[in-house]
Amino acid sequence: MNIYIGITLDNFTGQKALVTGATRGIGRAVAEALLENGATVIGVYGGNEAAAESFKASCGDATASRLHLHKLDVSVYREVETFYRQVEEQFDTLDILVNNAGIRRDSALAMMKEDDWRRVIDVNLTGGYNMAKFAVQLMMKQKYGRIICITSPMGQLGFAGQANYAASKAGQVGMMKSLAKEVAKRKITVNCVSPGFIETDFLEGLSEVQVKEYKKMVPVRRFGRPDEVARAVLFLAGTKASYITGSVLEITGGL
Repeated sequence: MNIYIGITLDNFTGQKALVTGATRGIGRAVAEALLENGATVIGVYGGNEAAAESFKASCGDATASRLHLHKLDVSVYREVETFYRQVEEQFDTLDILVNNAGIRRDSALAMMKEDDWRRVIDVNLTGGYNMAKFAVQLMMKQKYGRIICITSPMGQLGFAGQANYAASKAGQVGMMKSLAKEVAKRKITVNCVSPGFIETDFLEGLSEVQVKEYKKMVPVRRFGRPDEVARAVLFLAGTKASYITGSVLEITGGL
């Protein structure tokens, strides 16, 4: 039985899904939705042990056995390579990859530290490359797969103080479009979901004035919810989206 009223989603029973940034915000909503719809979820997180424990504790008996959490720095190629060897040994193949891990380190470009530029690019863009490269190798074994990257409208719009973040998100879209063409014949689709302002801790630090101003920018006059993004991800992860590849689905309230 699907959990979302008004949208017919696939049942993912028997499928293996890997979600990065899986223990908070959008990543957690995606992981929870996949679990609720029958998937086995391999959840990757960067280092927040409290969030990982909270996620584990929230799972009922029916889903806890299908959740496998791993601490991993997605930006480190060798760590990712070793991690995927373990995934292959345990699960043989992979059906779904959701590249969600991402960070922000905001600053005006003229004042931005080199480390802050590099770290955002390394996690958001290079991390996506690392995860997708080895996922494709597993998916090619079965000639099927779904890769979804969580990007951002900032890759097109830009925001003052977010040159590194915007560059990484624009890069994700370009990488997605190229990869989609490379693997289409193997029945592997590659798409992006582009959330706008979503109610997660990613927006922490905004003042009340900023929140009001940002909501005015959104035609529907509110921020989105993580579960609203998760619905879009699950649609693209399903068999019904087999003719959608190389696309960006915006979840922005009309931004």
